[in-house]
Amino acid sequence: MAAATAPGPKAASAEGGGSSSSALSTERIQSFTDLADLEAAYSRLCEEEKVVQEELDALLEQQSTIENKMVTLHRMGPNLQLIEGDAQQLAGMITFTCNLAENVSSKVRQLDLAKNRLYQAIQRADDILDLKFCMDGVQTALRNEDYEQAAAHIHRYLSLDKSVIELSRQGKEGGIIDANLKLLQEAEQRLKGIVTEKFDTAMKQGDLPQVERFFKIFPLLGLHEEGLSKFSEYLCKQVANKAEENLQLVMGTDMNDRRAAVIFADTLTLLFEGIARIVETHQPIVETYYGPGRLYTLIKHLQVECDRQVEKVVDKFIKERNYHRQFQQVQSSMMRSSSAEKIEPRELDPILTEVTLMNARSELYLRFIKRRIIADFEVGDSMASEEVKQEHQKYLDKLLNNCLLSRTMQELIGYYITMEEYFMRETVNKAVAMDSCEKGQLTSSMVDDVFYIVKKCIGRALSSSSIDCLCAMINHSTTELESDFREVLYNKLKQGFPATTFQDFQRGVTSAVNIMHSSLQQGKFDTKGIESTDEAKQSFLVTLNNVEVCSENIMTLKKTLESDCSKLLSQGFGGEQAEAKIDSCLSDMAAVSNKFRDLLQEGLNELNSTAIKPQVKPWINLFLSVSHNIEEEEFSDYEANDPWVQQFIVNLEQQMTEFKAGLSPVIYDTLTGLMTSLIAIELEKVLLKSTFSRLGGLQFDKELRSLIAYLTTVTTWTIRDKFARLSQMATILNLERVTEILDYWGPNSGPLTWRLTPAEVRQVLALRIDFRSEDIKRLRL
Repeated sequence: MAAATAPGPKAASAEGGGSSSSALSTERIQSFTDLADLEAAYSRLCEEEKVVQEELDALLEQQSTIENKMVTLHRMGPNLQLIEGDAQQLAGMITFTCNLAENVSSKVRQLDLAKNRLYQAIQRADDILDLKFCMDGVQTALRNEDYEQAAAHIHRYLSLDKSVIELSRQGKEGGIIDANLKLLQEAEQRLKGIVTEKFDTAMKQGDLPQVERFFKIFPLLGLHEEGLSKFSEYLCKQVANKAEENLQLVMGTDMNDRRAAVIFADTLTLLFEGIARIVETHQPIVETYYGPGRLYTLIKHLQVECDRQVEKVVDKFIKERNYHRQFQQVQSSMMRSSSAEKIEPRELDPILTEVTLMNARSELYLRFIKRRIIADFEVGDSMASEEVKQEHQKYLDKLLNNCLLSRTMQELIGYYITMEEYFMRETVNKAVAMDSCEKGQLTSSMVDDVFYIVKKCIGRALSSSSIDCLCAMINHSTTELESDFREVLYNKLKQGFPATTFQDFQRGVTSAVNIMHSSLQQGKFDTKGIESTDEAKQSFLVTLNNVEVCSENIMTLKKTLESDCSKLLSQGFGGEQAEAKIDSCLSDMAAVSNKFRDLLQEGLNELNSTAIKPQVKPWINLFLSVSHNIEEEEFSDYEANDPWVQQFIVNLEQQMTEFKAGLSPVIYDTLTGLMTSLIAIELEKVLLKSTFSRLGGLQFDKELRSLIAYLTTVTTWTIRDKFARLSQMATILNLERVTEILDYWGPNSGPLTWRLTPAEVRQVLALRIDFRSEDIKRLRL
């Protein structure tokens, strides 16, 4: 207890709140009066003493390690003193080196400053000498009329640093320098006047070598814009004279000439080729003497003259070809339904061709100009900022899009699109009106004629090199095919496939009786009704073929246009949205092709329900008249003399022969597929109305196999899937006992996928007269 009550160091420190000290203070222990509290305090202090003892033992175990480390530290003491001395010595050396480097660096700076001042002095001396040399040289060159040399001296003077000259004027020789400057400025003005006068004289005389000689002098005198302007004026006169000469030749051209139909397009071509030749010839001179980026100025002046000449040619074209009058006639013809007042489409053909050729030449010329200016800007703007590049691009776009040439051609193409639409629509209507079908042909003439016309109109628009024009004509062609031409085919199919007299008789229609009765009264058989029926049948089948060929032709046309448009875009025609516009138009063509496919399917469904179903259904119903509740003797007789399926196959063969001769292979194959589906559905219906013995089920299995084998030979479609339900019914009807179905059902089905529901399986089992209904009901399917 004495240990517990003695206030040791631990207890004392606990009063200060140490985490490792005892939580029981001496005062608190002394306050205890209960034995239980004292015993608890004692136990707690014993536990704390034990922990402290363990910590002391752990520290004592580390004593040897700590002592070894201390010995090591003592041994390192002398070495640390040596290191300290070396470090102090090194610091001294670095300080010395730093001071030395700073001294050397200051000497180098002084030397560099002196060198720069020396260079400036030398430059100033050179400039003063150059000024004197230029002054002497320009006087001599002007006396000798050596204007190139005089311009070179003036150019050297203009290139001198003005600040250096100003410093020189403030020196001792300021008066001399002022005198030299005055003489040079007078010489400069005099030379500018001489060069301008000589250039104007050479331009009036048409002396090209002299024109080019003085054109090269202008930039040496700082007159870049003036030189380009005057030279452009000279070139524009050359262009105007040549264009006027070509236009006079046009007016005197014989209308029987081979190129008379496109003479205005040829005139524009000559104009564009002449300007392109001028640009190609003089671009090296401009780049060499005026520097890159100056070609735009030259072409801008040339384009103004080009616009003037284009306006003259187009005005003559409009007047000579009566372009506006014919456009107005087309507009009025499109609004009037009377055919007597409509303009003949053939009259428009040569004019439309010439307009597209004119636009194609214009697009080619503008593309040439754009390529040349862009190449020149790229060289000049290689070190320019992005703002300068964008500004130059705006200049180019403004030149190409706002020039009179572009606006005039857009106007002509606007008229052209309306006239081309009229040409296409009227020519298609004529092709439909003149439709005929030669014997042995699956399609009529209008299909080839219509698509020839459509391809001609789109091809002509494509030849214009205008993306907007091409897209407009593709859209008009799509509308013409989708609305007008498809409506013609739809109306023909809407008349339906006429039933034969025999079919009418079968369905109780009185028309057959009336035909026979009328014929007997007249004493002869009138074949007019039959002939008209045959013609109607042939017309229906030909229309189906026409629809199928139209769908294929539209997709073929789409693929051809994709290739042609890709070539056009790769050549640089069209803007940023050109490809998206064309893709949109071509996607519309694909949609129209699908609409023709839908129309074909509607026609096939009509043919199936009108011509095939009324025949096939009675033939299948004959199945009910053949008993399948048979014994061995009847089964043998059926084997020798088939009671139903062979005759059914013969009837199908005879019926489909007519369609095979009159339909394309693709349509005939589709029709056969429809007939196959019809047979499977109708046969299943009559099957469920019959009763079967074991041998009757075997007989039906043989009949079904024969039918499937025949149908497989007449179509490329997979028909086993269509007869899967019937085949499974035949399997059920061939079972020896009811429970045998479990060998094929559920987990025992193997790869077989049952198409019949459990209820349908029970229904088929009930068709067997030898199967008891109780057994069928007990089946767990």
